[in-house]
Amino acid sequence: MELLHFVFGIFGNATALFLFLAPVITFKRILKSRSTEDFSGIPYVMTLLNCLLSAWYGLPFVSPNNLLVSTINGTGAGIESIYVLIFLLYAPRKEKTKILGLLIFVIAVFSAVAFVSLFALHGNSRKLFCGFAASIFSIIMYASPLSIMRLVIKTKSVEYMPFFLSLFVFLCGTSWFVFGLLGRDPFVAVPNGFGCGLGAVQLILYAIYRNHEGGSWKLAGDETSMVEKVGYVEKAPQGVEKKPVKLVDDGRV
Repeated sequence: MELLHFVFGIFGNATALFLFLAPVITFKRILKSRSTEDFSGIPYVMTLLNCLLSAWYGLPFVSPNNLLVSTINGTGAGIESIYVLIFLLYAPRKEKTKILGLLIFVIAVFSAVAFVSLFALHGNSRKLFCGFAASIFSIIMYASPLSIMRLVIKTKSVEYMPFFLSLFVFLCGTSWFVFGLLGRDPFVAVPNGFGCGLGAVQLILYAIYRNHEGGSWKLAGDETSMVEKVGYVEKAPQGVEKKPVKLVDDGRV
């Protein structure tokens, strides 16, 4: 049983690493254009908080037998910190202020959890406190694609929901869910069970809509029309003929 527990932990580390590295293509584009365009930095800041809390929870003096939770989340915290730093460098002033404020919030929350767990709590109460904090933000992180799933249903297109990203959400959630069950740790099993379920729903949506072609324009008579690339909207008044728009390789109009 311990060997199986370890194997699922290693597999969870591998799949989680793929998830953390998935936005590299986006950030290569940001570095190339020296602009964050219409991308949002909020998911990266919140994922950073989740990684910090989960890495803290996995430490031996907080939660025994969960060191593999700390290794991958510590790595994830480093990766997400780089993403946030890039955002702070290239985001417009208004967005930069918002991300900086959120980053201060993240540091404050993590510092408070770490301080309270170190100096005010001991033994099982420390594990419960840190486990609840980590679980809440893990669920929030896994729930972040819900808006994308709604968009897939609305547009009948999986353009914004890449298959391999959905696959690794499912594999990552499943791995850590089983790891938590084998280790009898609800703070690992419950949020990752939630992630496993959401990943499965994403794969089902992909299977349903993968052969559907979402139109680049809304139907005639709509007041606005949208080229379905994230953050790029072109308005067309009613009655005006809507011509196809050529898209360049990087996804911009």
